[in-house]
Formats: sequence, structure tokens, C-alpha cells
Amino acid sequence: MSPNETLFLESTSKIVKDDIISFIDFQIWDFPGQLDFFDPAFDSDAIFGRCGALVFVIDSQDDYLEALQRLYLTVTRAHKVNPNISFEVLIHKVDGLSDDHKIETQRDIHQRISDELMDAGLDSIHLSFYLTSIYDHSIYEAFSKVIQKLIPQLPTLENLLNILCSNSGIEKAFLFDVLSKIYIATDSSPVDMQSYELCSDMIDVVLDVSSIYGESTMEESSGSSGPAERNGNAAEAHAIIKLNNGMALYLREVNKHLALVCLLREDNFEKQGLIDYNFRCFREAVFDLFELRRRGPAALEASGPPRKDAQQDSQGHQEPSGRGAGRVPGSVVSRGEGEGEANGRSGNGRVGKRY
Repeated sequence: MSPNETLFLESTSKIVKDDIISFIDFQIWDFPGQLDFFDPAFDSDAIFGRCGALVFVIDSQDDYLEALQRLYLTVTRAHKVNPNISFEVLIHKVDGLSDDHKIETQRDIHQRISDELMDAGLDSIHLSFYLTSIYDHSIYEAFSKVIQKLIPQLPTLENLLNILCSNSGIEKAFLFDVLSKIYIATDSSPVDMQSYELCSDMIDVVLDVSSIYGESTMEESSGSSGPAERNGNAAEAHAIIKLNNGMALYLREVNKHLALVCLLREDNFEKQGLIDYNFRCFREAVFDLFELRRRGPAALEASGPPRKDAQQDSQGHQEPSGRGAGRVPGSVVSRGEGEGEANGRSGNGRVGKRY
């Protein structure tokens, strides 16, 4: 759906539950902004008890003082029920604001809610703030940060990507969830918005072209981690897009849910064999990591301390460290206020439950 089409969406008038089935399975509870779920008719323990993240959306183009009061009440009540909830605030519709106004709005919202929490003796509660809009990729980046906080394997994934980049001459690498186009991990180098937009758009290009000319797309290929896939015999999507600035985009399918998109210099493709080999090592390590997670804590303890995804040999190649596959469950909780909502609808909020 294009951003302009969201103008015709109706406002949420009742609680809607959506199941997101992808690499990360979670459930979203969409609450209307005008609904008071602190009413005694609602069970706060049932709403917040197993939530991983609460996302509160504020309309930056509207008077947000009342919204901040509702944010304070929501945060304090949710934290009382579940201290482990991650609180995320989306300052939405910033596309209509100047750069200076964006920064000033974020600073003012952050200062006001921080002062209220400090006065209540709840300064230990941490809130994250994001400037978002449906007219660019900022909303995807914000939800990427939200989802990453729900992935316990994130530090290991970042370490794997760091090793892959350093041994393959890659400038920047993103591990994308293909369905949602959010990245669940990236290397430790700073995220440049332009690079992220290029890598994100490449997924759409590959899917569109593959649906016309390809025999197998990322959506159709098997996501299992059976022997055929491990031996490299299973069909997997890959693509190279050369840019006019001497850089190139390189996409490799990890499984039907995940894709690795890299930005690197075109000259480095002279060693494409090394890059492909290192990618196979990286993929095996990702399978191993999530297979252990799927088996439960006992398997993690039995496996000993975390291993690196690959080890360099004397030639600079990487050796695979394991195999396996699986999914990690997640949860997103969200509530909107005013007219700010990630999809452009007014007065929406979302509350999610973990499986």
C-alpha cells in the first residue's frame, strides 16, 4: 500500500488483533486512541503481562499535551504490571515539519515526559523516541529498533555480521525480514539512512523482477534447513545491483524469511568467491544460533559459551561454526494518541501479545 492510499483508511474503532507470521512471530493488539483500556472492564494483567514492547504514537502536528498525559498514565500502569516492557514513542507525521522543528518537538516531548516520571520517582523507566513518517523509511527503521530489542540473540547476530564484513570487504550489511522489510540486525558501523533505503528497496526490486522472470523467488523457496539447503543445492535468491558511484548492492537469501543485503565497493567483487564462501559460513552460524534458541535453555547451556560465526584461516577464509534453523517469537505492544499512527490512520494504538 502506498502512503497516499492510507488517506482512505478508516480510523480504528475497536480492538483488532493481528498475527504477524514471519521470521519473528508476534501478535499485535491495535487499540483505538480514544479507548481507555485502564477501565476496570479491562484486565491490565492480561494486556501487559506478556508484552514485550509498548509503542505509543504521538501526532507531531497536533497539540500533544493531552497525549503526553495519556502516555504517562499508560507507561506507569504498564510498568507496574510488567517492569520488563520496552517503551517506544513514535513522534509521527514529521514529514510536514522543518528539521529544526523536528528536533525541537522531540526535545520538548522527551523533556516533559522525563520530568513527569522523575517527579513520580520513576526515573528508572527508559523511553526511546523516534521521528517517523510514512513518506520515507523512518517508520521501518523505528520498528526495526523495536523488534531488535525483542531478539535475545541480537548481540551474537551483530558479531556475526561484523566478522562477515571485516573478512569480505563489505561496507555495510543488513539482515532483513523479507515480509516486513525491517532489519533484525546490522553490523556495528553507524546506520546511514540513504544506505538503509537502498538496501530496503533492493528487496522489492528483486521480488518484483523474480516474480516475472525468475523460476524461484525468496517467497517461494524453501525455508527449511535440511541437507539440500545446507549443501547449497537448494534454490536461493541472489542479486547484484551496481550503482553509478562505484558501489554495489549484493543480496543473498538466507531462508524464505531472511535476506542479507550488503553495500560494498564494486572492486571487491573480484573476490566474489570469497564473499560467497563467507556468506555460507554466516548462514550456517545463523541456523545454528536459532536452532539452539528453538530447542530451549537446556540446549543453550549444553552448547557452552557462544561461538563466533566463523574463524579465519591462514588464507583469510572463514570456517563454518554450526548449522540449524528456527524462529524466535517476539511481541509488540503499541498505543497511539491523536492522529499519529504508523500507517497514517488517526487515533490508533496497538497492543501486542507474545506467543
